[in-house]
Amino acid sequence: MELPNVQKLLYGVVALVALLIVIGFALPRTHSVEVSTEIDAHPATVFALLNNFRRYSLWSPLVDTDPNVQILYSGNDRGIGATMSWVGAIVGSGTQTIVESRPYEHVGIVMNPGEPGEARSLFDLAAGTGTTIVSWRFEADYGMNIVARYFASMLGRIVARDYESGLANLKELAESLLSADFGDTEIEHVTVEATEIAYLSATSRPEPVAMSEAMGDAYFQILNFIDANGLQVAGAPLSITRTFSGAELVFDAAIPVRGVTASTPQDGTTVKIGYTYAGPVIRVKHIGSYRSLTETHRKISAYLAAHGIERDGATWESYVSDPGDVPEEDLLTYVYYPIK
Repeated sequence: MELPNVQKLLYGVVALVALLIVIGFALPRTHSVEVSTEIDAHPATVFALLNNFRRYSLWSPLVDTDPNVQILYSGNDRGIGATMSWVGAIVGSGTQTIVESRPYEHVGIVMNPGEPGEARSLFDLAAGTGTTIVSWRFEADYGMNIVARYFASMLGRIVARDYESGLANLKELAESLLSADFGDTEIEHVTVEATEIAYLSATSRPEPVAMSEAMGDAYFQILNFIDANGLQVAGAPLSITRTFSGAELVFDAAIPVRGVTASTPQDGTTVKIGYTYAGPVIRVKHIGSYRSLTETHRKISAYLAAHGIERDGATWESYVSDPGDVPEEDLLTYVYYPIK
């Protein structure tokens, strides 16, 4: 006896579904896509653009795909714990959190943590000759989601296209920034208090010999002022940069002091009394010749540019070591950059 047509159709559908399920479970539960590029920038610069979601969003394909996407940042500013969430008409909604951060080498991101669509986005950096080779990998474990296993290949092609676009944006941004390798520089974020100083404005050609002579003359006048007014030296000499045109450096030579009273001349025609900046700064320890301070300043400027940090006032140097007592290669200088 033949089965009714409807029953045959039903058996056929059941068989097809069973076959699709068997094939689905036979498909790989994990899927990965990887793209890479070489960027003409140092690893420290590239890492800064990956390890901070506010910098990440400047080149991410997320914004290219949906220019009206709304992005919310939470958690830490950078590194492990930094989180970015988004909502957009085209890209939908999602969240990603940095869970791995090894300076200048690796950044690991979990996408939609704890949700069924959880995946990982991984960046690995390798130093070239003044360049950085960046590999960007997408990893997903679809578990028992058979539908996702079927669409993994198609999704992989979309992800690869977006990642290639993102790396092109990253390359353009990184290569537009000041090039200096600050990866070997000890950089601190600290808050400083104002210090009372006796200071004298001076000018010099931006040459080591001329600057040394101008500073020496200025410090001599300041020390005479300190002695004449019964003040005490309260710290290492400072040099506060006011303007630098390339042909002329205008700076304040300064020495921290104690003992200022109402009778102390505070706004004379030469040496004056004032205060240093108070607030958040970047502080860098420089060890070595004063002649190499220019390179340290360049590295600090590259660090600020890579991290999107704005300056907020005149920079200054504190000459902790006495050149008469300490070998040139061991001279200790602290460089300060006020920041917002």
